[in-house]
Amino acid sequence: MMVRLPKFPIRTPRLSLRPLVAADAEALYAMDSDPRVHTFLGDTPVKTMDQIHAVIAMIQAQYAANGIGRWAVVLRQTGQCIGWAGLKFVTEPMLGHGQYYDLGYRLHHAHWGRGYATEAASAVLHCGFEQMQLPLVLAQVDARNAASLSVLNKLGFVEAGWADEEGVRQAWLQLDAPRWRALEAD
Repeated sequence: MMVRLPKFPIRTPRLSLRPLVAADAEALYAMDSDPRVHTFLGDTPVKTMDQIHAVIAMIQAQYAANGIGRWAVVLRQTGQCIGWAGLKFVTEPMLGHGQYYDLGYRLHHAHWGRGYATEAASAVLHCGFEQMQLPLVLAQVDARNAASLSVLNKLGFVEAGWADEEGVRQAWLQLDAPRWRALEAD
């Protein structure tokens, strides 16, 4: 399923979301080199700027190939990039879905606990369900990550299944368009 990127920037009261660019590399390095950020990610912090440049190039390739990807999360007041959030088109089957859109978000630890992840993810979902007309969005999270599970629950996601990846229990959650629209109407 090919979709077009939405009109950018996507604005929320405190944030702006836009495609990632090479100039975001330093901010992303500060985030992804921090072991705290990787506590529940199942990978290790990056060690070099080259790794970050490769990630940005990979995400930009996803924009070109799939019309979608993770976007920079920028504080509107300062213009500072504090992380990323967005939808990723995934072609590996999961939970009976051959292809699906995965919601993801990652913020520098200095910006945790302020509601930014929920605010950014809500804007991403609005784009996905309203502009892109997606029927369903999935999200995967380490079952021990209470903060991320809380974000997804606030957004209306419900349990879709469980998986073990390298001995770590992963929660799969889903949100469909009718449920999202009903929650938005409340």
